Amino acid sequence: MKKEAIILVGGRGTRLQGVVSDRPKPMALVGGRPFLTYILDRLADLDFERVVLATGYMHACIEEYFGSQYAGIEIRYSREEEPLGTGGAILQALRLCESDEVFAFNGDTAFDVDYDTMREALHRQDAVLCLALRKVPQLSRYGRVCVAEDGRVLSFEEKGAASGEGLINGGVYLLRKSWFEQLPLPQKFSFEKDLMEVRVGQDPFASVAFDCFFIDIGVPEDYAKAQTLVPLSRAKYLFLDRDGVINRHIQGYVTRWGEFEFLPGVCQAIARLSQRFDRLFVVTNQQGIGKGLFTLDDLQQVHRRMLAEIAQAGGRIDKIYVCTDLKTSGSPNRKPAPGMARQAQQDYPEVRMEASVMVGDMRSDLQFARNAGMTAVWTTDEVSPQEAAEAREFIEKDPTGVLVCRNLAEFAGLCGC
Repeated sequence: MKKEAIILVGGRGTRLQGVVSDRPKPMALVGGRPFLTYILDRLADLDFERVVLATGYMHACIEEYFGSQYAGIEIRYSREEEPLGTGGAILQALRLCESDEVFAFNGDTAFDVDYDTMREALHRQDAVLCLALRKVPQLSRYGRVCVAEDGRVLSFEEKGAASGEGLINGGVYLLRKSWFEQLPLPQKFSFEKDLMEVRVGQDPFASVAFDCFFIDIGVPEDYAKAQTLVPLSRAKYLFLDRDGVINRHIQGYVTRWGEFEFLPGVCQAIARLSQRFDRLFVVTNQQGIGKGLFTLDDLQQVHRRMLAEIAQAGGRIDKIYVCTDLKTSGSPNRKPAPGMARQAQQDYPEVRMEASVMVGDMRSDLQFARNAGMTAVWTTDEVSPQEAAEAREFIEKDPTGVLVCRNLAEFAGLCGC
């Protein structure tokens, strides 16, 4: 059975028109890339074989960008000539699917559910539909989904009918095509209102609650948050500056182990990040060697002790890249030039810059991230006023967004680890 999904990408996105007016909402740029690419990248990583894009508004923008395949996924198009509603769009798109079990969700939402768990729930409960649910601390803004202990959906409550903690519809569905197509449905209808809420007591609906990354870019405030949170959620490779991120800045250069001091919580943070990222690298400018103030052997002794402390805490660094060239040399390997990132790609061919994050405390680190095509993260705890002003000037001019946090421990928390 093919792993297939339908993604609804045909809406106008009127609430986002003031910010994104030249393209359909799923093609809105996030971190310099269309938002839809992040969704498809994840499906590719999970071995989905076919995706049907249910297009409508500005369909040519989507069709011309993706063509017939993306990242190994076969792409098909189900174009609405007139708005069909979410249900009508899914019904039409199902005709291009071969499997009886098909996922469906919106192209303006990233909800990193476990698709295999949803499939298991569908089978375990012999259901015709499985919903991905989210737990929220306050239900007043949402409609509640009421479920039994085994996950069976009992009913849907209107928005504002309940308050306090509860479960809401996350907008990701696994449905049986044979059930869906045999229903007496009109051409245009709402999947949520006209189908789920009507048939919840007649047909068996399963559900799984997830507490994982979720964002909807449908309003300007969330679209702004997405600029850094979405690339971060998809990142697999982590690059770290050393001085000011891993260890404290000192006057001059760290030339021996006695001058090296870990920042609070760093070893524990790296241990957590080692579970989250496939590869971790350190990239550090060390022109003190180029100036003759200490030797490469001195530096390597410091790094051996540093790596031992990190390993003792349960973390790892896959490789440390060092540039000893002077600032005035114009070296392609000295940050902000991306040379050390290119070295990592040569050593680890699986590393992709668009799936990488750079954490640093200096403007040159942020520029390095941009020059290499990474997501940039700025840590502020060890930054002098002048360095902070330089970094903020860069951030204000950067169109793709920089994530700001106090230190590496806070960054690890933002990564969900």
